[in-house]
Amino acid sequence: MNDKKETTSCIWIIDDDQSIRWVLEKALKKANFKTKTFDSASVALTRLKRQNGEQPDTIITDVRMPGIDGFEFMNQVHNFDADMPIIIMTAYSDLDTTVQAYQEGAFEYLSKPFDIQEATSLVKRAVQKRFETSPKSSGKDISSEIIGESPAMQEIFRVIGRLSRSNISVLLNGESGTGKERVAQALHKHSPRADKPFIAINTAAVPSELLESELFGHEKGAFTGAQSQHKGRFEQANTGTLFLDEIGDMPMALQTRLLRVLAEGEFFRVGGITSIKADVRIIAATHQNLKELVSQGRFREDLYHRLNVIKVHLPAIRERREDIPLLLNHFMQQSAIELNENTKTLNKEVLDYLCTLPWSGNVRQIENTCRWFSVMATGNIIQMSDLPDELKSNSSGSTEPTTSSNEVEPQHSDWTSQLQQWTLNQLNAGQQDILSQALPMFEKTLLECALNKTGGRKIEAAKLLGWGRNTLTRKLKELYSNP
Repeated sequence: MNDKKETTSCIWIIDDDQSIRWVLEKALKKANFKTKTFDSASVALTRLKRQNGEQPDTIITDVRMPGIDGFEFMNQVHNFDADMPIIIMTAYSDLDTTVQAYQEGAFEYLSKPFDIQEATSLVKRAVQKRFETSPKSSGKDISSEIIGESPAMQEIFRVIGRLSRSNISVLLNGESGTGKERVAQALHKHSPRADKPFIAINTAAVPSELLESELFGHEKGAFTGAQSQHKGRFEQANTGTLFLDEIGDMPMALQTRLLRVLAEGEFFRVGGITSIKADVRIIAATHQNLKELVSQGRFREDLYHRLNVIKVHLPAIRERREDIPLLLNHFMQQSAIELNENTKTLNKEVLDYLCTLPWSGNVRQIENTCRWFSVMATGNIIQMSDLPDELKSNSSGSTEPTTSSNEVEPQHSDWTSQLQQWTLNQLNAGQQDILSQALPMFEKTLLECALNKTGGRKIEAAKLLGWGRNTLTRKLKELYSNP
């Protein structure tokens, strides 16, 4: 943008906080913009409608203010000036607010506290945009469970907002447990297809010989066991969104067929002769480096480019540590409701300690740890003594927490030989009544593994152990009455 535009452009700043108005006014004047400030949206709206005095080229407005809020103000402005760039700013940096800002026509979203250089840069872009055509959008208010106030998560919110009017393909990349499916669901819920089906399939979890049928369906008699017609995920997701998780594990032969479907918009069921139309938005996800897989000849380059229209990286917990307290609080409340338990809280020592852990399992590990606390902790306030051994061991830096993992690497393959050695040691030491020691340890180990496997769901855990629900409840009381 040339200097002439900067020196002649007028920026309106609307915020009931005088300090915010002062900081922005000072920064924008230093960047050679003219400014006008208002402490309420209603006063600014009246001035704008009267057309008296210099009109703005861009408006910066807070969301939450007495009287007319930022969204209502923006809607009213766009009723008579659809191309006015409006930058929405707020201290309430959640996904709903971010998406709503974009869907209702905001030029950009600025979360408080903001960087002055970033704010100035946004204004420069907005002023330039003022001389272009900017379509007005309508808004939806849809809830989401994506939690985070970190800069990394704010960028994810922005991407979802920017894509809220699009049907474009998206590739999600991130470590296991970072919430790729939740982001995929949010992209769907905040899209023009929100009222259409959202169908998900983990391509790594389905045996390769069954994956083709799962994706494209099959006709009766297409293969042994095909006793009736089956509609595949593409057909189920028609007019909606299909989420292909762990796309990097898809067999090469199916990659070829998937590419053909994406290119032609139609497919055949296995054993079928009738072409079926497929109007499906694809959101794919992987924890792998697809570009590297392409170079290794394990993933089709043309399919990679077809899927990689918009790429979104989901940050690991170590990249957004400031979100750990928010996630812990959210999942403690959620798990209490889900498991029909009292809501438990973490004392400060526990919270501070948990914030230092590596959380290699990312959001999923935090969620499952909160489920563990909800079921296993005896009091309503979680103490350090309530932490499972896997988490406590991190105080010495020896191991990473594995509470949320459903797979445990055994240190010894023959556990009976360990039990035999322990028994001999106890007997040689003159111990008696050793069954009263061993049996609770044995039951406690099985119980913890079963609850961990089911995410804390007691009825399912009881079935895995071959117990009734009442037996499991009684065992919990017996084994953890003296933690």
